[in-house]
Amino acid sequence: MSTWLGLDARAARVTLTVLLFAVVLALLYLLRHVVLLLAFSVFFAYLLYPLVRLVQRLPSLAAHRTTAIGIVYGLLLVAVTAVGMITGPKLTAEVSNLARKLPEISEQVKTGTIAADMLEARGVKAAQVRDVETYLREHAGDILAYVQGILTAVLVWLAGAWTLVLIPIFAFFILKDAEPITASVTNLFETRRNRELWHGIGQDVHDLLGEYVRALILLALLTFLVWMGVFLVAGVPYAIVLAAIAGVLEFLPLFGPLAAGVLVMIVAIVSGYPYPVLLLLFIILWRGVQDYVSSPLIMGRGIELHPGLVIFGVIAGGEIAGAAGMFLSVPVISALRIVWRRFQALPPARTEIARPLEPIAPLTESPIRDL
Repeated sequence: MSTWLGLDARAARVTLTVLLFAVVLALLYLLRHVVLLLAFSVFFAYLLYPLVRLVQRLPSLAAHRTTAIGIVYGLLLVAVTAVGMITGPKLTAEVSNLARKLPEISEQVKTGTIAADMLEARGVKAAQVRDVETYLREHAGDILAYVQGILTAVLVWLAGAWTLVLIPIFAFFILKDAEPITASVTNLFETRRNRELWHGIGQDVHDLLGEYVRALILLALLTFLVWMGVFLVAGVPYAIVLAAIAGVLEFLPLFGPLAAGVLVMIVAIVSGYPYPVLLLLFIILWRGVQDYVSSPLIMGRGIELHPGLVIFGVIAGGEIAGAAGMFLSVPVISALRIVWRRFQALPPARTEIARPLEPIAPLTESPIRDL
């Protein structure tokens, strides 16, 4: 039996595989910022893919993918400009007013008066109010330190946000060349069994990411529109900016909606909104609607994960890459589950006579992909 460094051939192969896997993980961690940039480019490409396919339905553009992508980019730029012109002035005014209000909000959280005022207005006994105020005052330093840490991380991220301009550039090339590249990579596998396995994995992940990205966009847009409508009708201060923040935080599983609700309640109470309890009930009710009605209908069954696994993934993603890691945690776990299930369903290997490679067709879009 052949040996390598005192190990038999099979043990040596296992050892080398483990070492190679560890090196790949270490390399991915070192290049995590570049990987995140590429991941967001892929997500952006999946967002635009249905529009590109829709434009290519025109007979004159059926065979011109590059032109169709350019048209979609142009329409997207026009849409963003129009929305900015319509909502920009009011949104800018609300942001400026809220920025001036931040020192007062910070002071009220630090001294505990934010909770005391609300409890006194609800007829809570003075002794209980003092206990709550004392507790908040004692722990205000920890709370503010945590918030300042988050803000510092956001500012550091914004300092390098210029790289965001690379996302649509990378997405352009992904939309243009991803399908033939994927087919070429799949055809590198020598046996038909392996080619079919990885083609199936690629197709499943392809469908998963398409569903997930568009579902997140719809859920975030739905939150923004519903919250803005309710806040404007109910007279909640800074309605548009708070609704916009809630829509953006919808992209972060679990902790994003929680942070949005806490932020809205703090701003409303400090601003003297007279119906904070009703506002809290609306936020709780909307979370239930999103989790048990909207998400199952929009997401479909392909992205269902155990809540404990989602919590673990979100925390781990946050530790590795901050907010971006939290955002990517669910699709990464779902993709790993797809790979695991494909390998579990794989039949036992059979001896196969070498034959000329048969090309694998590019990945096809799922039925929901066309708008």
